[in-house]
Amino acid sequence: MTTTALSAAPAVHLDAVVKRFGTVTAVDGMDLRIRPGEVVALLGPNGAGKTTTIDMLLGLAEPTTGQVRVYGHAPHEAVAKGLVSAVMQTGGLLKDYTVEETVRLIAVLFRKPRSAVGEALERAGIADIAGRLVGKCSGGQQQRLRFAMALLPDPKLLILDEPTTGMDVGGRHDFWTAIRQDARDGRTVVFATHYLEEADAYADRVVFVRRGRVVADGTASEVKALAAGRTVRATLPGAQPADLSRIEGVESAEVRGDSVYLHGRDTDAIARHLLTRTPARDLEITSRNLEEAFLTLTADEK
Repeated sequence: MTTTALSAAPAVHLDAVVKRFGTVTAVDGMDLRIRPGEVVALLGPNGAGKTTTIDMLLGLAEPTTGQVRVYGHAPHEAVAKGLVSAVMQTGGLLKDYTVEETVRLIAVLFRKPRSAVGEALERAGIADIAGRLVGKCSGGQQQRLRFAMALLPDPKLLILDEPTTGMDVGGRHDFWTAIRQDARDGRTVVFATHYLEEADAYADRVVFVRRGRVVADGTASEVKALAAGRTVRATLPGAQPADLSRIEGVESAEVRGDSVYLHGRDTDAIARHLLTRTPARDLEITSRNLEEAFLTLTADEK
C-alpha cells in the first residue's frame, strides 16, 4: 500500500467487532474509526474490554465476529510491515543488558542503522543512561526504554498501555510532549491509562468503553458534557445536607466544613436560591471533570 493510500485509510477501523472467550463476551459489537494523526484515549473500568481490544489491534487475538483493520490491513499484516508498535506496561526486558544494548538488539531485528539507536534513546529521554543495566533502571526508566524500542520501526500507529506508569511528574510531561510532537508529524496514538488527567490534557478524542461497548466518543469537553449537570460550590457555614437537598434543582448535596457542593442540571436556579435566600458567599459554578464523567458513563446499571 502506498503512502497516499495509507493516509487515506482509517488508521484504525473496528466494524461490529465481537470477541468471546467461552461464555464471556469481552467485546460486544464495538464500532470505532480513528483517523491518521489522532491521539485517542481508550478508557474504561477493569473488565471493560480495553486490553482485549488492544490485543486485537496488535494481532494477538482474532475477533469472534466483525472486522479489525489497521491502515487497511489485517492487524498481523500491519505489525509485520512495521506499521504498528506497542508500549506495554510490563515484561519484555532483559535485566542483564544495558539500555543501549537492549535498543541495539531490537534495531538489528528491524535492520536499522546505529544512528537509529541513538535517535530512539534521545527521543525517549534516556540517552544519558544508555550504559546502565536495565535491572538497575527505575520503573519509569524501563517504561521509557520500551518507548525507545517501539520507536525503532517508525510506526504509523503507536499503541500505549499505561505508558507513564512509574514516571515522575517531569518524566510524564516530557513523554507526552514527545507523543504530541509525533502526532503533529502524522503518527496515530491510541493509549489506555488510569491517569484521567492525561487523557483530558493530551488526547484529541476520548473513548469510554463499558462492558465491551463504546458508551461515549468525542473530545474531552464533549464527553464531559454527556455527564449532564454542573456543580455549585459556595461558602455556607452551618448548612445541613437535608436542607440543601430540598432546594429546587439540586440532585445531590455535600457539605465539607463551611463549603457546600450542590450538583444539578439547572445550576443558575440553584445559585439564585443561594444568593437570595441564604447568606452563601464565594459562589463558583463548574462543569464535571473527566473523572466524574468517567464514573457516571461507565458505571454499571443498577
